Amino acid sequence: MATLGLIGSGRIGGAIARLAVNAGLDVVLSNSRGPDMLADLVAELGPRARAATAAEAAAAGDRVVVSVPFAAYDSLPREPLAGRTVIDTGNYSPQRDGRVEDLENDATTSGEALQRYLGASAHVVKAFNNIHHTHLAVLNRPTGAGDRTALPIAGDDAEAKRRATELLDTLGYDAVDAGPLARGRLFAPGTPAYGAPYVKLPGGSLGPLAAGAAPADFLSLEAGPASAAEIRALLAKAQS
Repeated sequence: MATLGLIGSGRIGGAIARLAVNAGLDVVLSNSRGPDMLADLVAELGPRARAATAAEAAAAGDRVVVSVPFAAYDSLPREPLAGRTVIDTGNYSPQRDGRVEDLENDATTSGEALQRYLGASAHVVKAFNNIHHTHLAVLNRPTGAGDRTALPIAGDDAEAKRRATELLDTLGYDAVDAGPLARGRLFAPGTPAYGAPYVKLPGGSLGPLAAGAAPADFLSLEAGPASAAEIRALLAKAQS
């Protein structure tokens, strides 16, 4: 795993790019506005990063992080993503993306919609979508660290999930396998596993999250680790 492709260079994509470069990976970045608009970020990241088109970023490595609004998923280059592990960081937001009935009534998930669009030759894994970019940037720890944070993943292909887990480990995170791609709904916005597990809550416990979604003010709190056991417990609460 020498090169990571990244389509979409928003805040979560930028955080992933910084972690990847710091971990010794090369990163090929792209966005919807063209490579020239990424000059500042590439300069910040240094010689391990370069800007490219979305198709070039898709072809750059066997793992490609897609960090685009849900409404833009059908603009992704399908052919270059064939055979790739596609790590989907996105969440559906009706205020931004427009109302999608199948997502509103829980008939499907945003990850499954992306998988259908890309076709069976690409292997979508949902990850990074339940943590705020400011927390992602600072909670990474070495393998085996006692305060290592875990992120949930979901996908239908076992090898793709292995590749995603390997990437998370390289970036400084443990992975918790939530199951097939449909179970990405267990850590979508509005669930206990979204957002607030990665802050230091009063009392030092995730217990209050079992009752529902993250408190509205969770971003004002200091980042704090969430273990694999804690994330598994919150996923179980969402499923019950």
